[in-house]
Amino acid sequence: MFAIRKADLHEFTPDAQSVCRIQEGSTNVYLREPRVVEEFLKGIEPKYNDAVARVVEDSFDSECIYVLSGFIAYVATCSPAGMRLHSEPLGMAVEETARMSDAAGEIPAPPKELGGASFVELLDREVLKVGVDAKYAQGIGIAQILKIATSFGNFSWDVLINEYDDSPYFSSDFPVAVEATPEGHVAHRIVPLTPNVALRIRPRIEPRSRHDFSYRGFQRRTVRVPRANIRTVNRHIVRSAEKLVFFRDQADWVRPFIAKNAPFRVQTKSERIPTGQGTILWSKLQVVDTRKEIPGGWGRY
Repeated sequence: MFAIRKADLHEFTPDAQSVCRIQEGSTNVYLREPRVVEEFLKGIEPKYNDAVARVVEDSFDSECIYVLSGFIAYVATCSPAGMRLHSEPLGMAVEETARMSDAAGEIPAPPKELGGASFVELLDREVLKVGVDAKYAQGIGIAQILKIATSFGNFSWDVLINEYDDSPYFSSDFPVAVEATPEGHVAHRIVPLTPNVALRIRPRIEPRSRHDFSYRGFQRRTVRVPRANIRTVNRHIVRSAEKLVFFRDQADWVRPFIAKNAPFRVQTKSERIPTGQGTILWSKLQVVDTRKEIPGGWGRY
């Protein structure tokens, strides 16, 4: 296996210690049991290979669904990218609470050294910014990880079969890639399992059987992906990667393909929607061109 770093296109041969291990990455001091997610992973990691084999053989059972859903939930909430993405909505909620408190006169006036502006004016001018500890976002994700896993398990799954061995699927350090949908308010997730098999998770908005451990809401279909669409799947994977893209073969087309799609990443796009009785906070995941959307460009992250 080979890896390319998106920021500078440095290519290297990775090992688990260099790209997968984060010191105390699963420890979260915001939880009563800081290492509780490790207990969850004991039911996921040892069974992962068997679960992938069942997908390849098209012999799904409830354990296979649970293991893969648990893996997806863990990456979506506990990886560095997942923690970053879930911090944004929390920051917006804190900011909105601060705005409401300021309107109610519950926040003291800022020091005169800040120009006599109100707290809200300082927020609007970005003199003040709300920061959220990403580990706090991770803690919320861990506390809800079983519900998140069962939600994924009760969605519709497409098994994306890649029959073109000269154009295998990539993977990345955030292998739950985001794929936009025509509806816009929800995103599909692309999960590469092997160079020839990936999953597309298609969420449903309705709560039917969402937290049902028997997975009565689970649906699947097998899709043999045309060659042209293999590139589309790989584009989603590369653009959604946080920092690293992994690949099996050093083909001539790989490096230029990754270079073209490297300046993109997943961002949480949030907006405030005023209503007559308050404000609705709406967030969604979206792949953005960091050269345009993030001040300083993509090399900064």
